[in-house]
Amino acid sequence: MGAIDGTDLGRFGIWTFDFEEQPAAAIRETVQELEELGWPAIWIPERDGREALTHAGFLLASTERIKVVNGIAKIPARGPRWTQGAAVLLADAYPGRHVLGLGLGGEPQQPGASPLRVVTDYLDEMDATTTANPAPRTPVRRIVAAYGPKMLAVGRDRAAGAHTYHVTVRHTVQAREVLGDGPFLGVEQAVLFESDPGRAREIAREHLHGYFTEKYNVAKFLRLGYTEADVDNGRGSDRLVDDLVVWGDLDTIAAKLHAHLDAGADHVGVQVIGTEPGRTMPHWRRLAEALLPETAAVRT
Repeated sequence: MGAIDGTDLGRFGIWTFDFEEQPAAAIRETVQELEELGWPAIWIPERDGREALTHAGFLLASTERIKVVNGIAKIPARGPRWTQGAAVLLADAYPGRHVLGLGLGGEPQQPGASPLRVVTDYLDEMDATTTANPAPRTPVRRIVAAYGPKMLAVGRDRAAGAHTYHVTVRHTVQAREVLGDGPFLGVEQAVLFESDPGRAREIAREHLHGYFTEKYNVAKFLRLGYTEADVDNGRGSDRLVDDLVVWGDLDTIAAKLHAHLDAGADHVGVQVIGTEPGRTMPHWRRLAEALLPETAAVRT
């Protein structure tokens, strides 16, 4: 469990936006501590200006063992030739430590082009790329961001598997059914260390609002059996919010994270919300003690 073509990500990793708002020195110090804590993998998005592949390269150069996963590198942000070239270089420089996660990331598409067609055309161009660059001994590992069954099938057939974001345990069950037994399934899960229901849902709604107003995410929630009333014009019902953000104490959070593994996920990327960038480390330390017991035992 947790392996992509021999690259072992473990059962749990860190998924974070924090590095978007920190200087390089702080990022380096943070990722080095995460490695010392025993976290096997870190997932990074591409949102506010940190270019995905240079970001991944910086994290890899700052560490020795931790795996770095793009969750995701946005397809519209760069041509397939250059994505392939960057991924090949990282695979060569850091064998078995980089996973290229690809997806649309909510970016506007060409008029009339379906998301499925955009992704498959992009993968076709990547695979057709020829270059003088030496092939790495350890090949590129890539996964595809996917929600619906057709995109999950692309992850199954054209990559090593799929990465899902803001999904429920029920979705994880369905995704595993589409992928079958072999391909990798990495699931992001937002968590919040807050036990007061009103306060927890207030913070969760602030985090989720944009996803409750984006059509592809709304379609995903409706496919899962939620209603327009659950989406509630971007507010989100208590039921939907509670299913998407795990909140409470450490034991409650840890138990619910394991539910994705029981449902068929190979790996869960844990995204802590409700903290300012640079102030999340205390929660990552607590989660390491709860989720990485073998590593905790070694440290003590």
